[in-house]
Amino acid sequence: MAFSDQLLEDGESVWEAQKRHPFVRELAAGSLDEEAFLTWVRQDYRYLLDYARVFAIGGAKARDEETMTHLLGVAHEILDFEMDLHREFAADYGIEPTDLETVQKSPTCVAYTNFLVRTAHEGSLAEIAAAIYPCGQGYLDIAEHIADNLEEEDNPYLPFVEKYTSDEFHEAVDWMRSFVDRCGERYPGEHEAMREAFLTSARLEHQFWEMAYTKEGWETTAIET
Repeated sequence: MAFSDQLLEDGESVWEAQKRHPFVRELAAGSLDEEAFLTWVRQDYRYLLDYARVFAIGGAKARDEETMTHLLGVAHEILDFEMDLHREFAADYGIEPTDLETVQKSPTCVAYTNFLVRTAHEGSLAEIAAAIYPCGQGYLDIAEHIADNLEEEDNPYLPFVEKYTSDEFHEAVDWMRSFVDRCGERYPGEHEAMREAFLTSARLEHQFWEMAYTKEGWETTAIET
């Protein structure tokens, strides 16, 4: 079994929980609350900035030219293309790019991006491969799941599904999967560290849907003294 498949098997319960999450189910039905979707747009925009940094750091750590070139190229593509999708989503709802750039990260977004950036700085290339994999494979699997369960042809969230089931996104995820497999083969002593990185990111992916659905913020309750 390829190591990427082993990781997916280890994270199967988290994968299924994501597919059952109300955000995903209601997005497929076209009934998702608009503000929940905009919370995702805003927070994922901030997330992608750090996701791009992780690929760039991975590129700097890579020892072969092909891997270095690809990782640095992905960092550029995230900044130049994927974030454009979020700007387009935002524009459809009257949100300016400057508004996206000043959004405060939610607690979950902080936790996820901090984990990724720390892994990139302190971890090995193999750990980086495992940590970035759940985002790519997760969005592909969930978007395909949504595509199979779309209830309305005029679903307002169809551009989301089309983006993450596109041929380009399939190719990006195929490379990530092969990257994980190459690292698993080259560094068998790092399998457990890779597994932990993968599962942590997968759990945070699930929490990201929850964050968007509940419109998570930094509200605090005063403690009486």
